[in-house]
Amino acid sequence: MKKLAKIAALLLMVSAAPAAAADDQGARDFIAELGDQTIEILRQPDLDAEQSVAQFREVFREGFDVPTVARFVLGRYWNVATPEQQQEYLQLFEQMVLETYARRFVEYSGETFTVTGARPAGESDVMVESRIVRPDGPPVNVAWRVREREDGFQIIDVVVEGVSMSVTQRNEFASVIQRNGGQVEALLQAMRNQIAHARAG
Repeated sequence: MKKLAKIAALLLMVSAAPAAAADDQGARDFIAELGDQTIEILRQPDLDAEQSVAQFREVFREGFDVPTVARFVLGRYWNVATPEQQQEYLQLFEQMVLETYARRFVEYSGETFTVTGARPAGESDVMVESRIVRPDGPPVNVAWRVREREDGFQIIDVVVEGVSMSVTQRNEFASVIQRNGGQVEALLQAMRNQIAHARAG
């Protein structure tokens, strides 16, 4: 159905079922289009690695609800952080994700991406299921938790082979803070270091 991509979660059934089905289809189309945008970037021979990374960043910012994901990942420590730390954390979170994953993005080739289904998740989300087939390994099942906003859909979690990336990151962040006496500043410093390391290659 859809080809290359790397941007690389039940609603009670009531009389409004047709509207829920429409939302499911809208979420499916959103993920499929996101894949198409990624494919188009990778297929442009006149783009160097930095230009591809820059375009990927724009797709990421449009497709992911970064503030929602970031606050979920920080969990209860969001209320422990000062307003200044909260602001820096949101900035660092986006930078960390982009610097860690955007540069890996241009290294992938040969995968095929197919949207395989969609189902309601919770009261307001849709889980869009997909499969990534790799030429040198087994296929990977990826589910995208999508939430509809006033101006369209956005991704709030990615579940790879049953493992939530947001929950995994939340546990890792909590571990860093706990090892450092509950200090959010320790996490911020760790994020600064990770960003610097990613930028240095």
